[in-house]
Amino acid sequence: MITSLSLLARIPLSPTNDGSVSSRSFTRRRSIVFPSKQWRCSVSPGQPHPPKQRQRQFKNTEDGEKGVDPVGFLSKSGISHKGFALYLRERYKSLKDLKDEILMRHIDFRDMASGFELLGMHRNVQHRVDYMEWAPGARYCAVVGDFNDWSPTENCAREGHFGHDDYGYWFVILEDKLRDGEDPDELYFQQYNYVDDYDKGDSGVTAEEIFKKANDEYWEPGEDRLIKSRFEIVAKLYEEIFGPNGPQTEEELEDIPDARTRYNMWKEQHKDDPPTNLPAYDVIDSGKEYDIFKVIDDPVSRAKFRAKKPPIAYWLETRKGRKAWLKKYAPAIPHGSKYRVYLNTPSGPLERIPAWATYVNPEAEGNQGYAIHWEPPPEDAYTWKHKNPKVRKTLRIYEAHIGISGSEPKIASFREFKEKVLPHVKEAGYNAIQLIGIVEHKDYFTVGYRVTNMFAVSSRYGTPEDFKHLVDEAHGLGLLVFMDIVHSYSAADEMVGLALFDGSNDCYFHTGKRGHHKFWGTRMFKYEDLDVLHYLLSNLNWWVVEYHIDGFNFHSLASMMYTHNGFASFTGDMEEFYNQYVDRAALLYLILANEILHDLHPNIITIAEDATLYPGLCEPTSQGGLGFDYFVNPRASEMWLSFLENDQDSNWSMSKIVNTLVGIGKSSDKMLLYAENHNQSISGGRSFAEILYGRALKQPSTMNDSLLRGCSLHKMIRLITYTIGGRAYVNFMGNEFGHPERVEFPMSSNGFSFSLAHRRWDLIEQEGVHRDLLCFDKDMMNLENKERIISRWLPNIHHINDANMVISYLRGPFLFIFNFHPTNSYDRYNVGVEEAGEYQVILNTDERKYSGQGLIEQDQYVRKTMSRRVDGMRNCLEIPLPSRSGQVYKLTRILRV
Repeated sequence: MITSLSLLARIPLSPTNDGSVSSRSFTRRRSIVFPSKQWRCSVSPGQPHPPKQRQRQFKNTEDGEKGVDPVGFLSKSGISHKGFALYLRERYKSLKDLKDEILMRHIDFRDMASGFELLGMHRNVQHRVDYMEWAPGARYCAVVGDFNDWSPTENCAREGHFGHDDYGYWFVILEDKLRDGEDPDELYFQQYNYVDDYDKGDSGVTAEEIFKKANDEYWEPGEDRLIKSRFEIVAKLYEEIFGPNGPQTEEELEDIPDARTRYNMWKEQHKDDPPTNLPAYDVIDSGKEYDIFKVIDDPVSRAKFRAKKPPIAYWLETRKGRKAWLKKYAPAIPHGSKYRVYLNTPSGPLERIPAWATYVNPEAEGNQGYAIHWEPPPEDAYTWKHKNPKVRKTLRIYEAHIGISGSEPKIASFREFKEKVLPHVKEAGYNAIQLIGIVEHKDYFTVGYRVTNMFAVSSRYGTPEDFKHLVDEAHGLGLLVFMDIVHSYSAADEMVGLALFDGSNDCYFHTGKRGHHKFWGTRMFKYEDLDVLHYLLSNLNWWVVEYHIDGFNFHSLASMMYTHNGFASFTGDMEEFYNQYVDRAALLYLILANEILHDLHPNIITIAEDATLYPGLCEPTSQGGLGFDYFVNPRASEMWLSFLENDQDSNWSMSKIVNTLVGIGKSSDKMLLYAENHNQSISGGRSFAEILYGRALKQPSTMNDSLLRGCSLHKMIRLITYTIGGRAYVNFMGNEFGHPERVEFPMSSNGFSFSLAHRRWDLIEQEGVHRDLLCFDKDMMNLENKERIISRWLPNIHHINDANMVISYLRGPFLFIFNFHPTNSYDRYNVGVEEAGEYQVILNTDERKYSGQGLIEQDQYVRKTMSRRVDGMRNCLEIPLPSRSGQVYKLTRILRV
């Protein structure tokens, strides 16, 4: 009798920690699609295949392309350049090919960005630890550490495909050791709860009792018949054909009747059978060549069967608890163990810190660094208490470095930052923190930009649990947590980092000159390699999943987007953005990173730090952009620095100020501005406070001309930068109160001194200039907290006077006016406004509480409009305007004319 099987099966994803199968489905956002893959199997020995087979389809090649325009943002941005448009179309085709190539190896894009679930060191529920590493150039792989006396043979990968695959992924199993006097588990696949539900399974109930319970509760009478005697039908069929009562010769073997005849005979034979609870199934010939039988079942039985859940709960109940595991086994690699990966390569044996290690000590007192196995017991593992805050319409970001955040000349810790700095950030009115130097790096003086271990928090600040506590505390205060991510290059360190990881020069990085940064000596990633993409995309997802990070600032994109690393003179010609020096693979990675991050985590914020301001940075990927949420405009802080260092105050150009702060066109609402970039003072330069005040801060109690000038410009620069630009603003730690010293990390040139590698928080604890500047910064932040000035309106710049050095603009009912002239004050300065009414000063940089002169009296704070057209507006205000001062007016009463 010929049989046929035709079924639809959903491809399962990787099991979750509790053993259940997780179903991954996502709502499509932008242009990425997470397809649910269904396969149709047809097994018909001796029969032809169906005339039409189900073909593998990707939505993003047909339906997913609806609404996709690879050059869509060009018309929006007013760009008409045929060469660049052609390049965008070609780049989009390359993106489609890359996505198809990814889906040939990964089930979906989440799988592509979830390598940390398998790679690295992971506790397996079957009393063992699994280690997986990508080292395609290696011939042998083992895990060595203090737990096995650094033996390269005790815990090694097996030979052949049991130890590694064709892509170079090595798999090592570290079996827990059975304690003396303990017997092996009765079940071969015995599982244990280590962290989740670790207290379950220690009741002493045996597996046999659980299986009996499952048979009594789960199976209905008669339903487990075939399970108890699984060979019953086969034995009867064999006896009927080959038994002593069966046909003895070929002649005695009659022709087998057709399916319907046999079915009728069977029904007649069993017509007097007693009623049963088993489902009723009838098998009928459908008459089709490739599908001989059609199953007709009872609808009631079918619904009952489909409603029945698999008996997974009983299987999970067989898991034993943590106490039972510790009683029977000694961990193969205890928590806190030091380890490295041992690789035998064509260049000889190597010991490397695993690329996916989550906790690393890169500087082991002059010896080679090592990874630390981080598997804390449940009572020590951090438990999250707060949810991620909602994303704000405006960002007021407080940028900080953990190591220099303390008041003492030493490396500060996560705990100190949590206890001392986070409350200050909240009180100062910021709604987000951006942490730099968080990812592990060997050399402290690099500020954290030469990353050595992508998946590890820097051990010099504390443990992974300490960092989780910091993030959770920030969320409890309503602060978003961003971090600098450096995927544009990597440290060239061979003992700690990824360079020559498996002995080959092309594992993670390009070979030859292209694999090295032209000026910084760092290594450049090979973005066209799928395994490198797998590593980098998984790294982004790791920080969000493991540490609940709310966003990323992608550092120094110009280094990766151009083969000249951004060190070229840009003239503004569009050809510079698509010529032979543009790395298309790097751009495709950035597009993928933004699409996947925003699909997996819809509330994530991505910030592009690109000095070249590549076209389409913040445009949707479906319209040809790179998909970032914000971009940093570095020209603002560079302009202020240039003015302060090179130009006299009377030579400042008001037009240049405005053009620099808002001259990005229609993307200005997505622009993020610094008044003072931390790189300026860290990279061997001086802070604004050093330039503005000089030695005047040595005696801050005396308000001399130098100190007055510094205070005035400090407040004006910050106020106009914050309010004239987009909806995002960044301040580096300490600059809000005019920190008087630059940042200088300990290095050989300064004798490894920490004298300039900390913050002077004591300055704001005493009365004086610094406390006054902090008071002003708080009130400036409260413009958004109280009035929603930044989130509700974009600036309308209507008055720029280079001769008088005055700038004025409107944001809804609020008027901003600045007089940058060093000496000229104006008693009745005319400026236009649209609405007639009364305007009142709500913020004045010249107030005495902000270390100003207080030249505007309180009775002058309310001004009425005059019916006269000025600056193209229907009404006019005459306001007092002292030199080096800025005011914010609010329309408090509208006058109807």
